[in-house]
Amino acid sequence: MLNKDIYSFTPTGKFENDIKAFLLKYSKEVTYKHSIWVANESRKIAVTYNVNEEKAAIAGYLHDISAIFPNEDRIVVAEQFGIEILQEEREFPMIIHQKLSKVIAKEIFKVEDEEILNAICCHTTLRKHATKMDLVLFVADKIEWDQNSTPQYLIEVKKGLEKSL
Repeated sequence: MLNKDIYSFTPTGKFENDIKAFLLKYSKEVTYKHSIWVANESRKIAVTYNVNEEKAAIAGYLHDISAIFPNEDRIVVAEQFGIEILQEEREFPMIIHQKLSKVIAKEIFKVEDEEILNAICCHTTLRKHATKMDLVLFVADKIEWDQNSTPQYLIEVKKGLEKSL
């Protein structure tokens, strides 16, 4: 599974350009567009709630970088990366993409900032004692829904953001 030659990718440090090159290499144009939208929304929310907007954007760019692996391969790929896999992730492999994206952000894109990596790692499920950065990415990802329909919760989430993160 890891033979997708992901380790041959050399990032430039310009995350928007790098994710475009990386995701389009694997024909993931929809994920690329979604990641740009999430990065932009993360910036907006970060500014409003006094969170580092550059870090928030980087987390947004990289949060779904593991989309290059289909759902049916994700558990095997996670095992190859040495990621601890919960029973819930085995039953619903889509959610392990957050952990896979964290590893790819660190290993391939050379992100060392733990605040960014931790936000990526919980952007789908959140975590106990979530940080403001975690919440920024989580909410931005929900606002910039990547499915063909509009999420039923969108209006409520946007109203809620007017009050608090």
